[in-house]
Amino acid sequence: MDEKTARKYRSLGTLPSAQQRPRTYRTRRDPLAELWPLAQARLEAEPRLKAKTLFDWLQREHPGQLTPSHRRTFERRVRQWRALFGAARPVMFQQVHHAGDLAASDFTHMNELRITILGQPFDHLVYHFVLTYSNWESVTVCPSDSFEALSDGLQNALWELGGVPRRHRSDSLTAAVNNLSAKREFQTRYLGLLEHYGLAGERINVRQPRRARRARRRWRSRRVPRRFPRARRRSGWRRSSKSYGCQRFGRTSRPWRIRRCGRG
Repeated sequence: MDEKTARKYRSLGTLPSAQQRPRTYRTRRDPLAELWPLAQARLEAEPRLKAKTLFDWLQREHPGQLTPSHRRTFERRVRQWRALFGAARPVMFQQVHHAGDLAASDFTHMNELRITILGQPFDHLVYHFVLTYSNWESVTVCPSDSFEALSDGLQNALWELGGVPRRHRSDSLTAAVNNLSAKREFQTRYLGLLEHYGLAGERINVRQPRRARRARRRWRSRRVPRRFPRARRRSGWRRSSKSYGCQRFGRTSRPWRIRRCGRG
């Protein structure tokens, strides 16, 4: 370092990196200066257009003015436009889960397994109960999503768990929620079941399925729908002579996932 440079830094009293100022001017010609108004007009007419679709359209309409190396610059320009002038996005807050606080449950159809009993298709559902913090889970095979199936599955999960969480969340199924009412309050029998076990009931808001995906996504994601057929093929079980064979299969082939900190 030159002596004069060192003396300057010492007199300033700040680091050299603090002396740098953000650059507000361009160092090269903007390749999108002539074509961006056309792209902006298309975005205003149809905001759902993809940046790559617009870029390909500009290349076809104005050959020779854009090269593949300009694609990243164009995509950044589209993202900036959507952030400033695009449609408002729904605000989502991250859910923070605590041990022993919340359990979620949902029903899912299992007919894609093509299970048969005495040669006849066994159409059934699975009641899936999961603790949102540790992903401890329990399944119960049921013929429908009635209140009896909900009560049976919930009680099986609680007895198997050996404890009760503070809250239980479900979707707006008819067995738990009176959907004919404007307030959509809980059904009387479901309230009695919750009070018996000391549970605080919750339901997801209408047309907001993202709140129930904690229980649903483990069955409708790529992991669980694949594990059931694999476990079925591994055990050689697909046809049975009694329905409780399917129940036993569901309990022995579920994908357990419990953290080291325990259930919660």
